[in-house]
Amino acid sequence: MTTIDAETDLTADEQRVSDLITDLLEQFPPNDTDAATFLGQQFDRGLAWVHFPEGNGGLGLNPKLQRMINERLQAAGAPNAMIRNPIGHGMCGPTVVTWGSDDQKSRYLRPMFTGEEVWCQLFSEPGSGSDFAGLSSTGVRDGDEWICNGQKVWTTLAHLSRWGLLVVRTDPQAVKHAGLTAFVVDMQDPTVEVRPLRQMTGEAEFNEVFFTDTRIHESEMLGSPGDGWRVSLTTLMNERVSIGGTIPAKGSGMISALTKAWAEAGDHLKTGAALDEVMSLWSRAEVARLTNIRSSQNRKMGDPGPEGSIGKMAAADLNKEIYEKVMDLMGADALLYGSYEMIRPETAMGSDTPQKAFLRVRANSIEGGTSEVMRNILGERVLGLPGDVRVDREVPWSEIPRN
Repeated sequence: MTTIDAETDLTADEQRVSDLITDLLEQFPPNDTDAATFLGQQFDRGLAWVHFPEGNGGLGLNPKLQRMINERLQAAGAPNAMIRNPIGHGMCGPTVVTWGSDDQKSRYLRPMFTGEEVWCQLFSEPGSGSDFAGLSSTGVRDGDEWICNGQKVWTTLAHLSRWGLLVVRTDPQAVKHAGLTAFVVDMQDPTVEVRPLRQMTGEAEFNEVFFTDTRIHESEMLGSPGDGWRVSLTTLMNERVSIGGTIPAKGSGMISALTKAWAEAGDHLKTGAALDEVMSLWSRAEVARLTNIRSSQNRKMGDPGPEGSIGKMAAADLNKEIYEKVMDLMGADALLYGSYEMIRPETAMGSDTPQKAFLRVRANSIEGGTSEVMRNILGERVLGLPGDVRVDREVPWSEIPRN
C-alpha cells in the first residue's frame, strides 16, 4: 500500500491557509509572544475570520477552513480570540464586516479580534426580550448626530466593553420591524451608564445599560436608517452559531465534566441506571458535535442560515441535562458551592466549578434567543410550517398597545 503525504491531498486554498498558519507559528511562537501581538498577526494574515474579505481579517475563502486554522493553532497553544472577546468575535465582527463602512471595518475589526477592545451587544430591553422588534429605545436625528435614549438589559460584559452594537427605534410611525436603526456606540461616553445584574451564580456577567441623551454621529450607523432589523438578524444568526455551533474535540467540552464526575463518583452512585444515563448523554453530545461539523462543512459564504438554530437549541437542553447528572454523581458535594462573593467576570466563557456551571447553563435556553423562539424559527423557516398568528405585523409601532 502506498503512503500518501497528507499535504499532497490539500486543495490550493487549503495549502495557502496551511502555509500561512505555518508562517505565523514560526514567526510568532505562541509561547514567546503576548496574546494581543499573536492575534494581531493572525488577523493580518487573514486567519482571524477566513471567510471575511482580504484586509478585514480574512481571505475570502470558504468558512469551513476556519476549523483547520483553529485546530492547528489550538494544538500549538495559541491564544483564543473567542475567550478574550466572545461577543465581539462571534457576533459583532460578522455584523461590522457585513454592514459597516470601510472606515468602520478598518477601525474596529483588528482590535476587536485581538481583544484590545471588548464589545457588547445592546438588544434586549425590559419590555421586549423575545420580541426584539418591539423595542422602545429611541434615536432622534439632530443634524449629523442621533440622540439616543432608553434602557437595555442582560448585556453581557458591558462593564468591560469599549464599544457596543446598539439598535434603537428611529421611526415610530413605521411597522415595528421597519423602524429600527443600528449604531456603534461608545460605551465610555459619560451619558452611558452600566449597572451590574447579579446572577444566581453570584457573578455579574450581565448588566443593564442606560442611555440618556447619548449622541452618536451618523458615521457610526451600520447600514442605513431602517436597516436595524436586518442588521440584527446578521448578529443573531451568528450568535446562535457561536453559542451552539462550537466543535470541541471528541469527548471534550461540556461532556468532559460528566465523564470526570463519573470517574470520581463513589461506587454507591455508579449504578447500572446511572451508567445508562451517562452513556446516553455522551452519545447525544457526540451526535451534536458531528452535526455541527457537518453544518460547518456545508456552510456557504454570507450570513448563517436558520439551521444554526438547531445546534443552539440542542446545546441549551443538552448542557442543562449534562450538569444535572454531574450534580447527581457528586452526591452531597454538589451542595458545597463555595464563595458567593459578587464578581465582575473578565469573560463569559466557562465556569470554574461544576456547581457554578450547573447554575450558569440555566441561561443557555434564554440567551441568544429562547428555546421557544428557536422552535418557532425551525418550524417556520426550516420545516416550512405555518407561522404563528401575528396581529401587529402591519401596524405602526406607535399604535401597538404596550404596558
